[in-house]
Amino acid sequence: MPSLRPRRPGTTAVAPGVVALTGLSSLPPTEAEAVSAVGALVQQAFAAGHHRVEAEVDADDAGTRRVLQRAGLRPEGRARGRGLDGSGRVDLLRLARLVEDPEPGTPAAFLGMLDATLPLKRVIVQGLIHDRDGRVLLCELTYKKDWDLVGGVAEPAESPVDSLLREVREELGVDLPVGELLAVDWLPPYRQWRDALLLVFDLGVHPDLAQRVVLQPSELTAVRWCTVEEAEGRVAPYVHRLLVSLRGALRDGGGTVFLEDGVPLPTARSL
Repeated sequence: MPSLRPRRPGTTAVAPGVVALTGLSSLPPTEAEAVSAVGALVQQAFAAGHHRVEAEVDADDAGTRRVLQRAGLRPEGRARGRGLDGSGRVDLLRLARLVEDPEPGTPAAFLGMLDATLPLKRVIVQGLIHDRDGRVLLCELTYKKDWDLVGGVAEPAESPVDSLLREVREELGVDLPVGELLAVDWLPPYRQWRDALLLVFDLGVHPDLAQRVVLQPSELTAVRWCTVEEAEGRVAPYVHRLLVSLRGALRDGGGTVFLEDGVPLPTARSL
């Protein structure tokens, strides 16, 4: 009769130079002992010529995740529905350590772990374009019914200004100078999106722009000049709030405004 005892912690080859930790449910009971056991397996793998040690752990198993991180394995992502437990499918977190990673306990390892574990916030950049009548250029999009300002999501390690220059060139087929920062708008979670930070820049007055653009057909079907009032009902509610706030800020000449969900903060807000 086969043994029902859990497997002892170990490793198994999953790719050339890569091994995965196994038997993590049988780690020693104390955290210090568990970290030592994982660290020994990692060192054995590197001594054997492997360059990467990885592990997958239930996303809700904070204890095992902490042990792996203390042993130098950095979080790399979440695989939705990748695992199974008694109640059905569960998400798994993948963590890994490379042979060239700094030794756990060193300042370099601490900073690397912080970079891998601290939350990331999406940065969106958009541009405000006017005609001589003060109307705003809005884009009709292929992938949603709401119209929106030109722009998009900044790529990793891409400056917001460079991102907006790229987005304008891609979406409208023109090069426009990026002016001053008009607004910083924190966007709370909306539909399927997590929260994000939106930066809105002034792209100037270009009354002939609608005739000059070359639209990116995969994303845009048309561009329209609209007043703030005409935009209501055509843009998402938070975008209309943003346009109202921008119009007020431009009239007041107060420089960059900070908004939350399109609305200026009260002059004082207590915790």
